[in-house]
Amino acid sequence: MPDLMLESDRAPAGELIVTSPYDGRELDRVPTAGPDHVEDALSVAYELFRDRSRWLTVPERIEILGKAAALMESQVEDLTLLAASEGGKPYQDSRIEVIRAIDGVHLCIETLRGHAGSVIPLGTTTATSGRSAFTQKEPIGVVVAVSAFNHPLNLIVHQVGPAVATGCPVVVKPAADTPLSCLRFVQILHEAGLPKAWCQVIATDDRDTAEKLVTDSRVGFFSFIGSARVGWMLRSKLSPGARCALEHGGAAPVILAAPYDLEAVLPSVLKGGFYHAGQVCVSVQRVFVPDADAAGFANDLAKLASGLVVGPPEEVATEVGPLIRTAEVDRVAEWVDEAIAAGATLLCGGNKISDTCYEPTVLLNPPPDSKVSTLEIFGPVVCVYGYEDVDAAVTQANALPVAFQAAVYSKDIDIALRLYKSLDASAVMINDHSAFRDDVMPFAGLRESGLGVGGIPYTMEDMQIDKMLVIRS
Repeated sequence: MPDLMLESDRAPAGELIVTSPYDGRELDRVPTAGPDHVEDALSVAYELFRDRSRWLTVPERIEILGKAAALMESQVEDLTLLAASEGGKPYQDSRIEVIRAIDGVHLCIETLRGHAGSVIPLGTTTATSGRSAFTQKEPIGVVVAVSAFNHPLNLIVHQVGPAVATGCPVVVKPAADTPLSCLRFVQILHEAGLPKAWCQVIATDDRDTAEKLVTDSRVGFFSFIGSARVGWMLRSKLSPGARCALEHGGAAPVILAAPYDLEAVLPSVLKGGFYHAGQVCVSVQRVFVPDADAAGFANDLAKLASGLVVGPPEEVATEVGPLIRTAEVDRVAEWVDEAIAAGATLLCGGNKISDTCYEPTVLLNPPPDSKVSTLEIFGPVVCVYGYEDVDAAVTQANALPVAFQAAVYSKDIDIALRLYKSLDASAVMINDHSAFRDDVMPFAGLRESGLGVGGIPYTMEDMQIDKMLVIRS
């Protein structure tokens, strides 16, 4: 059993049994924290932040992060299997996640080296003559990070890495389904020389304890990745002065606009739709295709989807793994059945493989008001819609209260750019699927999809203040 990574001598409040989402086997047991543990963690973190003599210097932070990256590089296989076993993402994709996470730690270092303040243009008026001013970066305060299950290592790196880099004490609450990768990453940071008080892990015993952690007045910045319902609720309860960034989900639209290269589009949409069994907040969900091509495209996509290997996430050959919980399999099945009953054409899938896995599924023309058309599926389901007029497709794509990333496939640059301007999205991929992401990119949900901008350099900016010095001489 991993230690509860807190600066506290209290006995655990309870125990969290971590199981494989594929076969239910027990992976480990993690001690849980109650309200007293939260108080201890925040007291330690806040006292650390208030005592500037204990702040880590930039060279110290760079050294710690560099050693952490080296430790991760020596443990790629173990980290891959750990993430795959607890999160269910297939081995090959989990390995890519680990490599990304290592690169993310290096990106924290690179950003920190070049992350500077600015010169303020004083001396341009009579009132400011004889004065000069500039800003420098300082940590914003205690960071509380609440994370999601679907990228159990890389999401933690995105939240904890910037906090360490910017010199913020951080308390992180991993998803209850996937705490092991978080615990291992924080252990690596401690092994790399980060004092334990600078990064503590809390697996809370219940929602009230989690809410107590987030809404405390000592929290300077709240980083949240998860459902919109929980994120907006917690934001409404933050203490005055606390800043936050929220990353929720979407129902990513993809538009095919002639002329396009069908042979290139199909494998791209396949990957974007069924990667991690669709459990990605920018996963391809709604694909709009000209009427003349819609049925043919959907059938070709269904043939490819039917050939995907569904199985244990630890096996190299597996392409689609389980959903995170059996209740999610039931929900996806209900939504698909509802869409079919309302008139959608089922081209492949549509069935539970087991209590933990659902067949890769392609639906043609589900009703615009069905759940699969209006809500985030977060499962291995892709919907294809025929359109007569591309502007009507854009209208349907933009009709939801969520907006995140989108994609356009077209060989006509003028059409592609027009659709880029027309789509409600923070990012539009041209001739690539909507789930493409590099950790240096900004990552921002719009409307109900989130608040603020993710991506390591942008998170580091959020976790710092610009402190100005004005000199009169």
